[in-house]
Amino acid sequence: MSIARVEVPYGAGQLTIETGKLAKQAGGAALVSYGGTVVLVTACMAKTQRLGIDFFPLSVEYQEKTYSAGKIPGGFFKREGRPTEKEILTSRLIDRPIRPLFPEGLLNEVQVVATVLSSDQENDADVMAIIGASSALMLSDIPFDGPISAVRVGLVEGQFVINPTFAQRALSEMDYIIAGDGEGIVMIEGDGKEVPEAKVKEMLAVAHKALQPTREVQKDLQKKAGKAKQVVATKVLPPAFVEKVKSLGMAQLTQAYNGIADKKERENKINDVFALLVKDMTVYAEFKKGEEAVTVNDVKSVFEIMQYEIVRKSVFEKGLRADGRGLLEIRQLSGEVGVLPRTHGTGLFTRGQTQGLAIVTLGTKIDEQLIESLEGVTYRKFMLHYNFPSFSVGETKPMRGPGRREIGHGALASRAIEAVIPDVDAFPYTIRVVSEILESNGSSSMATVCASTLALMDAGVPIKAPVAGISIGLISDEKRSVLITDIQGMEDHFGDMDFKVAGTRTGITAIQLDLKIRHITVDLLGKAIDQATDARYKILDCMNGVIAAPRPGISEFAPRIASIQVPKDRIGEVIGPGGKTIRMIIEMTGATSIDIDDDGKAFISAPNQDSLDKVMNYLSSMLEEPEVGKIYQAKVVKMMNFGAFCEFLPGQEGLCHVSELSDKYVKDPHEVCKEGDTFPVMLVEIDDKGRNNLSRKRAMAKKSES
Repeated sequence: MSIARVEVPYGAGQLTIETGKLAKQAGGAALVSYGGTVVLVTACMAKTQRLGIDFFPLSVEYQEKTYSAGKIPGGFFKREGRPTEKEILTSRLIDRPIRPLFPEGLLNEVQVVATVLSSDQENDADVMAIIGASSALMLSDIPFDGPISAVRVGLVEGQFVINPTFAQRALSEMDYIIAGDGEGIVMIEGDGKEVPEAKVKEMLAVAHKALQPTREVQKDLQKKAGKAKQVVATKVLPPAFVEKVKSLGMAQLTQAYNGIADKKERENKINDVFALLVKDMTVYAEFKKGEEAVTVNDVKSVFEIMQYEIVRKSVFEKGLRADGRGLLEIRQLSGEVGVLPRTHGTGLFTRGQTQGLAIVTLGTKIDEQLIESLEGVTYRKFMLHYNFPSFSVGETKPMRGPGRREIGHGALASRAIEAVIPDVDAFPYTIRVVSEILESNGSSSMATVCASTLALMDAGVPIKAPVAGISIGLISDEKRSVLITDIQGMEDHFGDMDFKVAGTRTGITAIQLDLKIRHITVDLLGKAIDQATDARYKILDCMNGVIAAPRPGISEFAPRIASIQVPKDRIGEVIGPGGKTIRMIIEMTGATSIDIDDDGKAFISAPNQDSLDKVMNYLSSMLEEPEVGKIYQAKVVKMMNFGAFCEFLPGQEGLCHVSELSDKYVKDPHEVCKEGDTFPVMLVEIDDKGRNNLSRKRAMAKKSES
């Protein structure tokens, strides 16, 4: 195979896609380069179908190799292990826009693998991996209705930046990844700092235009080096069989969907209808698909089609949902705070049959999460973890730790709330939120956003504004497109879109778009944003009725933390040789920890307020500059024949000469004091050698005058 290559302007540089040199045995392979970052993406398909499944078996793996940045992995094993959170989230980013573009009914396993081979630590490889996945699939013999492309958009100093670097992203008001085709958008993932809706709509139009050049060059590359597409058998049922099953069960199934709001009641009725269809063996005994008789699984497939048609028909013809709601109607809302007695903050949020319990734990600087990535080591002071136990949907499954879905939902909720988390100067705590989904019937990630906001306010975290989230769905065909607010589980399953939008009253903080159709227009997305805004305000009103503002103080069970600035030239003095001074302060005051950054910012944590006050007072005194004429409470640390050396500030000593120990004549200092005694002294002089001269006599005189 000869080497083929295309190049196209992309952001501030040139993006190159090459094939024919690496991974030549893969079904398709694309080497994507931008700056010093290089990603190899491959696509392969199994030769035979997987039997006994009713879903498309697509798997996507994104891998960041540490050698790409000239690094060796940390830890004992010194090799890459389980996927990192970044790798999992990027795998999902690649999966979501390409999945709708495979033929319906394809049951052959398809695997896309993206490997970061080189990282310049300036340009993120994630968007390049999406472009590479589409390119590899276009080049391969795998049926794929592409191409699609992707672009990252930032907002720096009021201007949109295409494909911003890591440095630019740190200054940006938004960070969105948009994937799309020539007519619309396929996927959105990103966050912003309360960006107004109008600006987000503008961004979508800019992004859609910006991704077109990288989409077009994929067509050129396919013409140069693409393989002929395989004709793969897809699952097709005999039309007569489909009509037979419908005739036997459609009326009963429609009745089961007729305005029943309770999920379990509706599911029971639906299951009863299915059981009757399966029981009637004549449904499938007389039909064949090819040489094989149709099976119970085929009945199940038709049953899915029937539900799909019922849910959509009600929306199109009646303007009603299966549970009887109108198109814009939100399910019943409720909230509660202070649910658990010993946690630092809790929030319970319920929307219909979706319920999330969020728990806040406040920690110290040592609780921050250390993150090693290709870009370097960073620390995370705000964490949000999402759990989706099987009992939340009345099912059973092994509990093996968080899956990709849980990590993805937690990351979305985290981004939505991170925009309102106070900076370290205003609130020096490490914050961990855990969302336990106790009941689920659609959009549990947005319930997590609402519950977490309630919990943070209950914990006394001074968030900048409350955040709420809602999901907007889409029911469409060739002629009509209907947006629906607050989708439930079946509308997510049988609908065309799950468009999650979170934000404050000021603007949007996070968006996630998933589609089952090939695209949605920018104009229709704009209408969905407006619909989500109206719903978000209603939810914020409900949350405001539960708790209107963060509590003025934190829980009595939370650690006490404060910060103080240590002059850089005195950091060593505060730490002491080998940390001796800090250990002494901790032992003396009962503090938990004292951490000092390189810039002199000291974070003090203590189990209670009394202990914290002792530390702060000690450090304030220690850092205080001696002032001539000021009276201090001093402690005798060493006796000499000519006077007493006294510590009048932490770490600051001076001599109180025998002549200054009393207003009377003193021959021997031991006559009036001993080591360990405390008494007031006045700092009378700092001589040219920096020595402090103290006077007990003058302090006594000044006290008597007052």
